[in-house]
Amino acid sequence: MPGTLIVTGASRGIGAAIARLAGARGYGVAVNFSKDRPAAEAVAREIGDALAIQADVGVEHDVIRLFETAERELGPIIGLVNNAGITGGFSRVEEIDAGAIEEMLRINVLGTMLCSREAVRRMSTRRGGPGGAIVNISSLAARTGGAGEWVHYASSKGAIDTFTVGLAREVAAEGIRVNAVAPGLIETGLHAANGEPDRLKRLVPSVPMQRAGTPEEVAEGVLWLLSPAASYTTGSIMEIGGGR
Repeated sequence: MPGTLIVTGASRGIGAAIARLAGARGYGVAVNFSKDRPAAEAVAREIGDALAIQADVGVEHDVIRLFETAERELGPIIGLVNNAGITGGFSRVEEIDAGAIEEMLRINVLGTMLCSREAVRRMSTRRGGPGGAIVNISSLAARTGGAGEWVHYASSKGAIDTFTVGLAREVAAEGIRVNAVAPGLIETGLHAANGEPDRLKRLVPSVPMQRAGTPEEVAEGVLWLLSPAASYTTGSIMEIGGGR
């Protein structure tokens, strides 16, 4: 039986799909959310062995409380999915607001690092832990650059890729595997929330498979990386983008 998995930003979209599939695979799931409690609690009820926990991943004391609560209520933590993130909005670099960049980096980069720190403290065999796995949600934008839309967001995901490789090598001998999944065009509410509901339709012709992916397809990749089937895989960036 798997232990406790924390999924950040799990009230909707890719995070919710990961949480649901993890529950189906036997994990106790900490469904983290920042603002939308009703949505997170609905995901937790659907899973059953789960708990919705509010925390802003870019705030250190919130992150510590998230891990302490998950551990106390659900049991030892053996997995973390760093999914919480924001785009900072669509903008050319010459027009972007400094505050938007700071907020995006706080959640996307600082949040991932803080959550990973707490996970390592609990999972590392060097510290008496059971080992475990971390999966960071990156983006194909880290490779394509996001020109004309979100170079700032793409840059944050480039940082996640580097962090994934570095942390993987740092804790590889301590029973912790660290990998990332880099989704491409995925059918979520992100596009409409950023002011372009037709973005998928516009960009699908650039995808060799000629369609957008689903959150469930991304979740399958994440759960594989968390599983014993990926026992010799660490420091990898798995692209799930239809060949784009």
